Amino acid sequence: MASIEQKWTAEELAGDSVSKKDLAAFLQESGSNEFLLKHKLNGKLPNVVKTTKKPHLISAYTDLFATQQFRSADEASATSIKQDKPIAAVESKPDSDKPEEIKYDKVVLKKGTGDRCPAKGDRVSVFYTGMLEDGTVFDDNTEHKGRKPPTPLVFKVGTGRVIRGWDECLMTMVRGEKVKLTIKPEWAYGQRGNEAGGIPPNATLTFTVQLVDIA
Repeated sequence: MASIEQKWTAEELAGDSVSKKDLAAFLQESGSNEFLLKHKLNGKLPNVVKTTKKPHLISAYTDLFATQQFRSADEASATSIKQDKPIAAVESKPDSDKPEEIKYDKVVLKKGTGDRCPAKGDRVSVFYTGMLEDGTVFDDNTEHKGRKPPTPLVFKVGTGRVIRGWDECLMTMVRGEKVKLTIKPEWAYGQRGNEAGGIPPNATLTFTVQLVDIA
């Protein structure tokens, strides 16, 4: 392609009149495939717009005119080009495809009802007792507080509001199910532990967990 004139001034680029979509579309239409790969702007336009921040697009726009790496007429579409993977990355792919090791063990103490398990983002209500490996109870919401009945813990499951072992296990349970849940440190509080909660570093935790409700 012949030399291209700059479409926007620096002031226009910095303002709101030029959108990320405008910039990304111009760069894909004007930049060579080598240029697009260099700046990671190849692929479908909606994906590029979604994953790329505007400062990066502005930087690429400036670089395009500085390097004159314009697209030639015989180049493939920007949506079809892909970055070649290093040999090492290709060779290691089978290992990366291995399923992640489950870091908890669940033993059903009481069967629940129905077949609906919570999905990510569902609001669940849970009764639980948490213990260290020596049997020390570090948390419990099943005890009566004076005349008040126990109150279940309510949160959105699968959103990181609790330790991962809880999130993963709860999404396999049904309403009313009660389990003994043993969680390895990697899916509990890890190397740091939780000093405020009385949990030491690298602690394997055991919980009695009952899924009271799913909303």
